Amino acid sequence: MINIQTVHLDNLDQLVPLFDEYRVFYKQNSDASSAYSFLEDRINNKESVIFLATMDGKAVGFTQLFFSFSSVSLQPSLILNDLYVLKAFRNKNIASNLLEQAKSYCITHNYKGLALETAIDNPAQKLYEKLGWKKDSDCFHYFWKSN
Repeated sequence: MINIQTVHLDNLDQLVPLFDEYRVFYKQNSDASSAYSFLEDRINNKESVIFLATMDGKAVGFTQLFFSFSSVSLQPSLILNDLYVLKAFRNKNIASNLLEQAKSYCITHNYKGLALETAIDNPAQKLYEKLGWKKDSDCFHYFWKSN
């Protein structure tokens, strides 16, 4: 059975190895200590909401939402920045459950909606579209990198 819970400081240790593996998946060096500090800061500063999926007490996936705002609509919104499920646990509805939890949080707290960015070749696009996410065809996404 899949259990989804909000990550707080008291259960952060469950998330850190998974978060570190997620970063390694994206070609970063493993650094559990820095990962812990990063997540601890997000929680302490109330800068993100993190949901952790567990099965039989084992952390198997997570999603992290960051807060944002729309000046045009004058509403808060959320950015679904991270979504990860351990390879051995994929195709078991874990990502779907995490995405539905994020949507529920958004509705409960009266946010405008959720935004996410993904690689053009990411097979998860099919899941997003199945769950009602719409691909933006009206705007381009740009990013300026400082270093």
